[in-house]
Amino acid sequence: MTPMAISCGSVKIVHATGITGAQHARGVVVVIDVLRSFTVSAYALAGGARESLLVTTVDEARALSREIPDSVVCAEEDALPVDGISISNSPTQISALDLTGKTLIQRSSAGTPVMAAVGESEAMFAGSLVVARPTAQACLLREPSAVTLVASADYPEDHACAWYIEALLTGRGVDGLDAWLEPLRLSDRYRRIQAGQWPGFPPSDLELSLQPNRFDFAMPVTRHGGYLRVTREGNQNSQLG
Repeated sequence: MTPMAISCGSVKIVHATGITGAQHARGVVVVIDVLRSFTVSAYALAGGARESLLVTTVDEARALSREIPDSVVCAEEDALPVDGISISNSPTQISALDLTGKTLIQRSSAGTPVMAAVGESEAMFAGSLVVARPTAQACLLREPSAVTLVASADYPEDHACAWYIEALLTGRGVDGLDAWLEPLRLSDRYRRIQAGQWPGFPPSDLELSLQPNRFDFAMPVTRHGGYLRVTREGNQNSQLG
């Protein structure tokens, strides 16, 4: 999808998609994966995890877990479970765990490689609907010249989250979220998940993932050698209406 730029006062908001979009992103960059990678990150951090480490391959996830005591691996390939890894990128599974003080190691087919593809940026955030408002606030607090909203895949929920964050950034009405999500709810993909026909993807993941602003923190991302580190950042003195 061709990047789309919108001016908001002195801030330019750019919409982009996938690895190519991430490679050309500028300013403050928000990579969005609603179903389910960065929703999982949010539930893990809300559940007491001290960090989530993002890698691009399952082998990297396994290797990193051997280096970090008391870590938990969450991985999928092509949105399907991985043999030998019990947690399959599912917020339902993550929210059932006691992650207090632990490190979550994540590998997904879209979110983690797209985040890794981001080039130079003023700051990076992992985005999803459950942290949309605090993510927008964290972007504004950086006083950026540009914000690039990268849908990690060309899926309606990722684009809907990007439009929702744009509405929060610009101060426009945010009551369009249900309409933006309607293509997801009408899709065969959504019906398969609801019917429990997708291995490693319980229907409850949909409800957990599509709740806007469930959590009050943003998720800044920093680079550390062979992985990316996601932590939580609370917002104060909100600039959002």
